[in-house]
Amino acid sequence: MNSFRPYGGGFDLENMQRRLEEIEKQLAAPDAWDNPEALTPVLQEKSRLEGERDRFARLENARNDVEDWLGLAEEEASDEALESLAQAVRSLADMLEQADMELLLCEKEDQFPAIIDIHPGAGGTEAQDWAAMLLRMYLRWADSHDYKSEYLDYLGGDEAGIKSAMIRISGPHAYGLLKGEKGIHRLIRISPFDSSGRRHTSFVSVDVLPDAGQEINIKIDENDLRIDVFRAGGAGGQHVNRTNSAVRITHLPSGIVVQCQNEKSQHSNKDSAMSVLRARLFERELQKLADEKKSQYQDKEAINFGSQIRTYTLQPYRLVKDHRSNADETDVDAVLDGNLDKLIRHLLMYRHANKTA
Repeated sequence: MNSFRPYGGGFDLENMQRRLEEIEKQLAAPDAWDNPEALTPVLQEKSRLEGERDRFARLENARNDVEDWLGLAEEEASDEALESLAQAVRSLADMLEQADMELLLCEKEDQFPAIIDIHPGAGGTEAQDWAAMLLRMYLRWADSHDYKSEYLDYLGGDEAGIKSAMIRISGPHAYGLLKGEKGIHRLIRISPFDSSGRRHTSFVSVDVLPDAGQEINIKIDENDLRIDVFRAGGAGGQHVNRTNSAVRITHLPSGIVVQCQNEKSQHSNKDSAMSVLRARLFERELQKLADEKKSQYQDKEAINFGSQIRTYTLQPYRLVKDHRSNADETDVDAVLDGNLDKLIRHLLMYRHANKTA
């Protein structure tokens, strides 16, 4: 069955298994763990390859299910057999669609976890509530894909919603799938906070960073950092504490400022802030490379910070519209509940077509 290649010609199960065996031998060497940090890229590669192998096995099992039910349906076309066959076909189709999307994610950083940074625009409670809705949308998306999500920073709104939030989402190709969420998200609705029942437009900025961890060598000189500690604050509930454990790090050469206050430990918050700083510096290097190539995509200007990438309309009609790919979705509730795959897929296809045109 090794000839079955759901990922196209680039998927080689035999070479993958051979590489996993090499990694196991490397990890089993007597002096392998003398320098644990040096093993981080190896362990990450092992995890990635095991994930690819497991997805291959699930696809192969799904194909076998279709073949088994097809054989039964040919022998006896009962309602039960036909319904089971249809369900098996739908399951395989969904898995192949996901695999097809991942074929478009060929950049090294696409495999990394994603750091999502959410900030409401002007508009007070209305915008802060919209920011909380987007935060929930991304958390639900991660949950539906069995991805791990964790808070890095959280500051609740005074009345409702959030003033800011930063989360890390880890899973296969998390950054590659979510990088298109970077930009300005607009909401049009009848505000629940307006007693006059007027229609409001709210804006929230979403930044998405690749969390390269230790796999990418980003050199940071401690002398280039200003580290401030302060007391976490805001209506954040469990995400806030009353000690000077929050950490703000300023990278003086670039002017980049990051902060984390979600953990109770100052040390943990510093580690998280350094992780975000590395991600922002890594993203800056990626942008430099993109600028040197003149453009990474033909729609590059449309994804710059400050641009409007998507509109979510709840009144007078219901529609989610992506302004880059022109894809739309009429089931707004499903999108806000984390069903983003159709929009993600359309954007990946659009960018791929424009990149290779």
